[in-house]
Amino acid sequence: MNSANAYPFRNPDLPLEQRVADLVSRFTLEEKIELMCQYQAEIPRLGVLPYKHGTEGAHGVAWLGEATVFPQNTGLACTWDPDLMGRIGAVIGDEARIYYQKNPAINGLTVWAPTVDMERDPRWGRTEEAYGEDPYLTGRLSTELVKGMQGPDPFYYKTVATLKHFYGNNNEIDRGSASVSIDPRNKREYYLKAFEPAFREGGAASMMTAYNAVNGVPCNLNSEINEIVKGEWSMNGFVVGDAGDVLGTVNDHAYVQSYAEAVARSVKSGIDSITDDQEISFRALRDALEQGLLEEADLDRALHNTFRVRFRLGEFDPADRNPYAHVDEAKLCAPEHAELSLTAARESIVLLKNEGLLPLKADKLGSAAVIGPLGDEVLTDWYSGTPAYRITPLEGIRSKLEGKAVHAFDGSDRVILRCAATGKYVGIHSEPAKFLAVGVEAKQLAPVFRLTDWGWGSFTLRADDSGKFVTETEEGLLAASADEARGWFVKEILQLETDENGFYELKNWQGRSIVMNEQGQLIVAPHADRADAPAAKFVIEKVADGIEEAVRAVKAADTAIVVVGNIPFINGKEEIDRPDITLPAAQQELIRAVQEASPNTVVLLVGSYPFAINWEQEHVPAILYSSHAGQEHGRAIADVLFGEYNPAGRLPMTWYRSVEQLPDFMDYDIIKGKRTYQYFEEEALYPFGHGLSYSSFEYSQLQLSSPALAADGSLTVTVEMKNTSKLAGDEVVQLYVRANQSRIPRPLKTLRGFRRVHMDSGAAVKVEFTLTAADLMFWDVTRDRYALEAGTYTVLVGSSSGDIRAEASFEADGEVIPPRSLQGWVKAVNYDDYEGIYLDECTEGGSSIRCRRESGWAAFKDVDFGEKGASQFTARVSSASPNAGIELRLDHADGPLVKSCAVPRTGGAQAWTTLNVPLEGLQGRQDLYVVLIGSVLLSRFSIE
Repeated sequence: MNSANAYPFRNPDLPLEQRVADLVSRFTLEEKIELMCQYQAEIPRLGVLPYKHGTEGAHGVAWLGEATVFPQNTGLACTWDPDLMGRIGAVIGDEARIYYQKNPAINGLTVWAPTVDMERDPRWGRTEEAYGEDPYLTGRLSTELVKGMQGPDPFYYKTVATLKHFYGNNNEIDRGSASVSIDPRNKREYYLKAFEPAFREGGAASMMTAYNAVNGVPCNLNSEINEIVKGEWSMNGFVVGDAGDVLGTVNDHAYVQSYAEAVARSVKSGIDSITDDQEISFRALRDALEQGLLEEADLDRALHNTFRVRFRLGEFDPADRNPYAHVDEAKLCAPEHAELSLTAARESIVLLKNEGLLPLKADKLGSAAVIGPLGDEVLTDWYSGTPAYRITPLEGIRSKLEGKAVHAFDGSDRVILRCAATGKYVGIHSEPAKFLAVGVEAKQLAPVFRLTDWGWGSFTLRADDSGKFVTETEEGLLAASADEARGWFVKEILQLETDENGFYELKNWQGRSIVMNEQGQLIVAPHADRADAPAAKFVIEKVADGIEEAVRAVKAADTAIVVVGNIPFINGKEEIDRPDITLPAAQQELIRAVQEASPNTVVLLVGSYPFAINWEQEHVPAILYSSHAGQEHGRAIADVLFGEYNPAGRLPMTWYRSVEQLPDFMDYDIIKGKRTYQYFEEEALYPFGHGLSYSSFEYSQLQLSSPALAADGSLTVTVEMKNTSKLAGDEVVQLYVRANQSRIPRPLKTLRGFRRVHMDSGAAVKVEFTLTAADLMFWDVTRDRYALEAGTYTVLVGSSSGDIRAEASFEADGEVIPPRSLQGWVKAVNYDDYEGIYLDECTEGGSSIRCRRESGWAAFKDVDFGEKGASQFTARVSSASPNAGIELRLDHADGPLVKSCAVPRTGGAQAWTTLNVPLEGLQGRQDLYVVLIGSVLLSRFSIE
């Protein structure tokens, strides 16, 4: 064979696995190494072209040029519209194909989306990227997005969706080195549930691991990649590591000592493509092969997975066989894509409160005031694409009030800066070399800046004439030259600190002092001409009070729309978690002043995450929420404000009243921590699923197809819906289920179905849901499997988790969970309750439990020790310290002592030994409490 086209792998009529095996078998070992990373090498002799894994496409194709931009994922989650997600996925696929056609070596077709991490805490800096706190909602939305991205063809993929980040990834601080503690029930019922449907039903062909560790093991080394994702869920694609996380096994986690071991263990654990420094990774792969840590067969297995996907993308087949081989370039930013963006933006808007003020009547308004720092902005985030155009809320509102006065004030103070030492005023030019920073003597000639307080010590300065943000150049000089405050390092952030004399010191985004060089320019201290240059001190003179300006405008207008929220790059982003869930104090002050000036005030929250707006909920008559919603943001907002679109968005997260209602940020146990609507027992500000409409809907005739559900059957739930208002609108009907009794703590309610239903005025419709036994199951830790518990269950149907309109009960023909047996090895992590315990690894397999401090306990409820009783306690333990021990107690942690066992020092936390201790007097059915004392790890035990 003289031509690569004659090889069997080029024959599209051969079975896929045969073709993949043929191609991989022809690579040399060195070629295999160079195909193991994100940028796969070209192999000219075989006609294999270079390929890159990892095009960004969270809510539209990103980083490649102009593309259609949809609302942030947290906004898309507010749509509760799986069909819409499928159509958005198809657009992402089309536009990614167009960029691939332009440069296939760089613009790949494996798209790093969607993010399906569970958002158990709203302080997470990347809340904007995922779909909320509920695994069922996340699963439904992400599965349809995956289907749209990958396309309906049974063989060829349009693009490939990469689900991220697997798993337990909901903190940014120390994400690369932190380990989160997740027990089997939390894992199976919550964290994994969000991922499962996109693989089982959606056929997702790729997945990315997370930076963090779970139970002491970095996620790129997690055995569940092979056991669950590729095993149970039959994922038939490839797994990619997050950027830098494989080498981070050494650099961040310090889990292994060499890069060779890091890459070897990652590949063996299921990582098929490494997203790290390629030269270092190649060397590490070679070292691992030389040291016997990896076999060539390990590389073959990984390359089978990556090239199986490349074959199904059509790369090695004639174009006429692949329905996605050519996408018309006219589809890039096509009008129909823009229309879909508008639809998504409209559907994503949530009406949080309305006391009759909305919708506004354009024909009855003579004027309006648009107030707030986000009124004339359309902001993008790190993973946004570049929109071809942007419509701001102000522009949208003006289009509805054409010819009428619409006054806009951002509410920021206008200030000039004067040098405390010289008395001269500060001018920061767009090109600092052309303009001395300090040197304007006449106040009237001093340039004016907009000073905006974004909370928690973060300020921005913006030149009032050009609108440019003051930023830091590569040389460290300050220049008014940035169009937006954005970037991995947000150099537009400034910090202001006052001294005892009331003078201000400026600090940059890193907290470094701003000083003056000999030319009088403002420069960041490390770049100053003199290492001992003192921080420059300023007097900030207020030229115009932002709130006073806003109030004057509001008093002269018929209505006020206050647009507040966040910049996606300030105070909450990748690598930065939010310090609180409130609005910045300056924005709260602005809202209060406007509301006092006008009773006709609407607050529009534009944000990447939930806010605690308790005062606003109590005092402001109308409140809307929108994520940063892409190119059509302003048009969608205006359509809702003026009643041309009837809002029906629903919250995908609980909006808490304060952080006081939340446990510790790093607590990943939603059951014991009572997180999310499933377990939260207090009153939320807005419950999960909340969202109002301009219409009203009546629920009636809730019916079940049977009074009982068989273990292998299903149950049909129907409810009658009627639009009782004069306006057509959408209602999001939500179905929840509750177990009325159980041997374990069960959710207060769990979402098991939803429909976004459109109804004309006066129209009625019957909405139908199907419940199966799987919808009622919980993870039974006593037997390591899902179980349907016999008993009574309640169906709850309503407009939100906090607005239930109808209920009905039925019996489930399940099983009575038998008492525990502790005979044979029992995993210590399979406890029923605990205190002062967290999960760590066990190098023998699985996980172990250990104390957070001096002691802790794990409870094993309803244990059957038998009539004859138990006589032996056997445990696998380890301890690196003296004075470690285990106590066995009954009934509670301070209950009757059965046995106290000393645990010997084993030389290290993962140096395991077997502890054998005789027992007596332990019989019948009782609750057992295993109390750990000191630095002891317990992986498994038996009592026989």
